[in-house]
Amino acid sequence: MDNQEKHFHRSLTLLDGTLIVIGSMIGSGIFIVGADITRDVGSAGWIIAVWVLTGIMTITAAVSYGELSGMFPKAGGQYVYLKESYNKLIGFLYGWSFFAVIQTATIAAVAIAFAKFSGYFFPALNLTDVNILFQSGFLKIYNAHLVAIAVIVLLTYINSRGVKEGKWIQLVFTLSKLFALFGLIVFGFLLAKHSFFSENMHTGFHATKVLDDKTTWQDISGVTLFGAIAAAMVGSVFSSDAWNNVTFVAGEIKNPQRNIGLSLFLGTLLVTILYVTTNLMYLNVLPLKEMAFPQEDRLAVAAANAIFGENGKFAIAALIMISTFGCNNGLILAGARVYHTMAQDGLFFKKAGTLNKAGVPQWALWAQCVVASLLCLSGRYGDLLDMISFVVVLFYVLTIAGIFILRKKMPDAERPYKAFGYPFLPLLYIFMGLAFCILLICFKSEYTWPGLIIVLLGIPIYYLIQKKA
Repeated sequence: MDNQEKHFHRSLTLLDGTLIVIGSMIGSGIFIVGADITRDVGSAGWIIAVWVLTGIMTITAAVSYGELSGMFPKAGGQYVYLKESYNKLIGFLYGWSFFAVIQTATIAAVAIAFAKFSGYFFPALNLTDVNILFQSGFLKIYNAHLVAIAVIVLLTYINSRGVKEGKWIQLVFTLSKLFALFGLIVFGFLLAKHSFFSENMHTGFHATKVLDDKTTWQDISGVTLFGAIAAAMVGSVFSSDAWNNVTFVAGEIKNPQRNIGLSLFLGTLLVTILYVTTNLMYLNVLPLKEMAFPQEDRLAVAAANAIFGENGKFAIAALIMISTFGCNNGLILAGARVYHTMAQDGLFFKKAGTLNKAGVPQWALWAQCVVASLLCLSGRYGDLLDMISFVVVLFYVLTIAGIFILRKKMPDAERPYKAFGYPFLPLLYIFMGLAFCILLICFKSEYTWPGLIIVLLGIPIYYLIQKKA
């Protein structure tokens, strides 16, 4: 292998970076999590507020990351920022969590969503007992699990051939789902047989929560309301996550000092606008009670049926298949770059630090594929994602706090792009992120301690690695 082959190839443009941000963010969440959010806050005003608040947090974090990406324009992204701001241990804990759950469980969940919605066209892929291939104790393997794994393997293989192959898939599938989602929004306002918009908006900010009997709605206010908002945001934060994936491929982006920060801003802004308008469309075509309890919690399917009739479910299933396929391509492409950089620092399997002839971390890609595939079979990917939401936001808070640390630690370092709105916007995100985490600890502890355990398991692993080094 010559020197050229040992380096990443800078072949991704601003458009490619923006599409990675958008494509990685828009998966299956926006089509599903709205039902949970409606049950948690129960009014049109608060439903929109949850998405706007999540969007503000996401955009604020994205523009803050611009400074960090300009300082460290190399593969690894958030792992590198944490390592440079704090120490190798903090960086490793993020990388460990990223490999064990954050990225791999997201890949698994998105692949399963692709397979599940394929069931509208191929009934053998429905997650029903008649489609069980193997069962032992709590473990049930369905046809859909094998399709999900096949998608992960296919995208891993394509991305192992070179970054250009992956970028073309990202281009085609991200643009396709953007046009399709935009079309769904427009048709939702133009073709709906009955508009529930005025009726739903009349609920304003009168927050209510569905009780366990699933029929009684209870008024909520004060501290209880804040807890409900935090619980609702677990879904919206999951749907808006993975925007930072573009920082992982910094080593392959042209003019990264400029293009990464710009792609972060453009991508998160566009997705936030789409998410808010999608929920306005839901509020137009469905009454609140149907938004809270659509069949199998598939809110977008219920909305599509209200727009197009019974055939609407096929249109939305196709849209979600396109969306999740493109989303997973971005996740798979970007994730392996983190393990590559960790390996270069002696904190991951040595082989992950090598590049193949196409200039991509092939071994790291396949290691990620194996873990994600196992999580598909486990059936626990959804639970893991709920558990890790707290940790994901906590790492974001630590990373943005790192901007303040690095300003003192490296005052003379080159900063081609400085955090927009510094210090106000970074401080705003830190405050909002900590408030989210504290409220989850108080009101939804089941979303917090399991994720923390996964992170803390990385401490003995880190010292074991250091001892062997």
